[in-house]
Amino acid sequence: MTQYEYSLDFARKMDQEDELSVFREMFFFPKVNGKEAIYFCGNSLGLQPKSVREYLEKDLESWADKAVDGHFDGDSPWFSVHKRSKSALSEIVGAKEHEVVVMNSLTSNLHALMVSFYRPAGKRVKIITEAGAFPSDMYMLESQVKVHGLDPDKTIIEIAPRSGEHTLRTEDIIETIEANKEELALVMMAGLQYYTGQVFDMKAITSAGHQAGAFVGFDLAHAAGNFPLQLHEWGMDFAAWCSYKYLNSGPGNVAGIFVHERHADSPELVRFAGWWGHNEQERFKMEKGFKPMYGADGWQASNGNVLGMAAHQASLDIFQEAGMHKLREKSLKLTGYLEFLIKKISGNSGVLEIITPENHNERGCQLSLLIHKGGKAVFDEFYQNGIVGDWRNPNVVRIAPTPLYNSFEDVFRFAKILEQSLKKFA
Repeated sequence: MTQYEYSLDFARKMDQEDELSVFREMFFFPKVNGKEAIYFCGNSLGLQPKSVREYLEKDLESWADKAVDGHFDGDSPWFSVHKRSKSALSEIVGAKEHEVVVMNSLTSNLHALMVSFYRPAGKRVKIITEAGAFPSDMYMLESQVKVHGLDPDKTIIEIAPRSGEHTLRTEDIIETIEANKEELALVMMAGLQYYTGQVFDMKAITSAGHQAGAFVGFDLAHAAGNFPLQLHEWGMDFAAWCSYKYLNSGPGNVAGIFVHERHADSPELVRFAGWWGHNEQERFKMEKGFKPMYGADGWQASNGNVLGMAAHQASLDIFQEAGMHKLREKSLKLTGYLEFLIKKISGNSGVLEIITPENHNERGCQLSLLIHKGGKAVFDEFYQNGIVGDWRNPNVVRIAPTPLYNSFEDVFRFAKILEQSLKKFA
């Protein structure tokens, strides 16, 4: 275990020993008050890789030079653009290449997957999720339930932390699944809870859901590119994620899905079909009768967003070069250092409390700080001193040191600003 020290020399020594430090130079950093920011907001929007422009220009040139022929001509024709990312994505989320595909946006993908995997029938109609899920997931689940003529208040079961606690216990999730197994149709949760930063035990939840006879799916918006995933091994039926947070692919850019191999060749599964999910060998016959592609590709509807995928690929290639295993190793040290410094500085001041689990297996790089004194003024003080974090009502600051581009010196500088701020509000 690393023996941390609250000193600039220690932080710089850690950076000198960090073999991933070279990747920091591959990203643009924003400025606050004219100075380069300490950017801890990759959980909301990742930084832009400097290579994005080059990747985009290749497809822009193809569009300019070839126009429609770009779909089939050149080194990377657009007809198969969705295949470029499969190698990197399968490594990042721990899946087989035919289990993943880039398409659409996160919530639209969840809606599309719910069509296949939320099939309420008889008394099996209920959905289990976590209380305080990201609003888009709440709205998605509510509307899906209403589509089937059901009442969300009676159909959606929200599991909340125990009184006085901030995070969910795995045993409480499993107990809720067991208690509702006769009426349960779906378990649909975040993989990493956006507010608290808690990583749920996806393997255990999936196993319990399947034993109860339900489908299981996860929203991995805050987990993909952050926490080591093994989706195929864990066995959930489906998952979806965005690409603009830890995957650094640009605001609102294309998203991705996972569909487990057991569903890869199941044409009988109900789905909202489109021509890009149709058998590519027969796609241009323009005939009726949908024949889904094998695997996750069969959930595609429209042809891919070529320019969006180019920006996405720029980041994915960096991930492959760095390697998720090494990124996770650095992340544990980086967030561990952040935790050490926060506890050392805040002490018994009562100003803030870390609500993210201490167990490394239950968190990614994000720490969520519950502000007990000073409220948003504490966050505003951070920003005025060059810290870009994320405020979430009513009183949580999310700080996410990202291993691809953040340094130990970033964390140390944050600690000095935190120390200065606490003197104002303690």
